Amino acid sequence: TLYSLEFAPSFISEAIKSEAIKSKVLPIKGNVMKINLSGHHVEVNDSIQADIEEKFSKIANHFPTLIALDIIISKENNKYKVEITTSYEGGRISATGADDVMYPAIASAKKKLDAALKHRKGQLKANLHAKPEMTQPEIAHEKVQEMNLN
Repeated sequence: TLYSLEFAPSFISEAIKSEAIKSKVLPIKGNVMKINLSGHHVEVNDSIQADIEEKFSKIANHFPTLIALDIIISKENNKYKVEITTSYEGGRISATGADDVMYPAIASAKKKLDAALKHRKGQLKANLHAKPEMTQPEIAHEKVQEMNLN
């Protein structure tokens, strides 16, 4: 497990800036997908890491070209908010989950991310199929003029 410190952007107040956000990089077993896990006003412990690794290993198996997930768990006004962002096949995908309890918030964000990834995968597959060609409909009055009605 790697530990690095990231500091809050300049637009956040000085009080929050002084507090560092811990980031942990978790490789998923069997795949090269990495999870960058950050906690803001939340201590990221081993049980949270294990839960996230378990939940997102299924996504890593379903989407093998997925390289990394950036997960930010924050707590504001006694509500947990989980933000997940990733790049998949040239598109930026993000999902957010919120709840009073942390684990349902993680599950909600995971479910939304899974749906968004499936949607993106469907879009990519739809672009591979041949589109039907438009043909000009025959106009009835042109056909009548061509006919010899004598």
